[in-house]
Amino acid sequence: MPRPPRLSRRRLEEAAAYLRNADPKLARVIDAVGPCTMLPAREGSHFAHLARAIVYQQLSGSAAATIHGRVAAQLGGAVEPHAVAGVSDETLRAAGLSTAKTRALRDLAERVLDGRLQLESVDAIDDDAVIDALVQVRGIGPWTAQMFLMFRLGRPDVLPVLDLGVRKGAQRMHRLRALPDAARLERLAEPWRPWRSVASWYCWRALEL
Repeated sequence: MPRPPRLSRRRLEEAAAYLRNADPKLARVIDAVGPCTMLPAREGSHFAHLARAIVYQQLSGSAAATIHGRVAAQLGGAVEPHAVAGVSDETLRAAGLSTAKTRALRDLAERVLDGRLQLESVDAIDDDAVIDALVQVRGIGPWTAQMFLMFRLGRPDVLPVLDLGVRKGAQRMHRLRALPDAARLERLAEPWRPWRSVASWYCWRALEL
């Protein structure tokens, strides 16, 4: 099986040119916003990226950053599976994690350590297989898995149909009276294949115009 594609500067330029021709409404947003900058995050490990996503859920950026920093400090500076397994729930709670997030972070670490979740292989498997593997973890749902696909693995054709920002961006772009539901967003996004990740990024940016 060929390795799934990963977004790069060249692919982002190719995507923008394709999307501009495929959807005139999206083309206006692309022209207003400029080049897409959604290059995949390379720093840290896959585990650290997912752990950060768990910590950041349902919190403001500043509050989440503070708690994440405290958790990392308690773990010796790096949020990695062995470090999580080596501290108590009370230690994680004292850093500011809720009970639910403590359980989620511990479940993630346990699954990586015992081999149920093989994060080292996710770069080589398709999008659906990645989502299927990640949603087995407590606290990780389809949206978090899709964000991992887009912003960590750099997969080019992910459409987060339940993301409020993408839905609002599509609504504004198409001048819809109501927010599109998942089925309607799928239909609107059909011309965006195989670059729906990039189109979603432009939907988010459309809200800033």
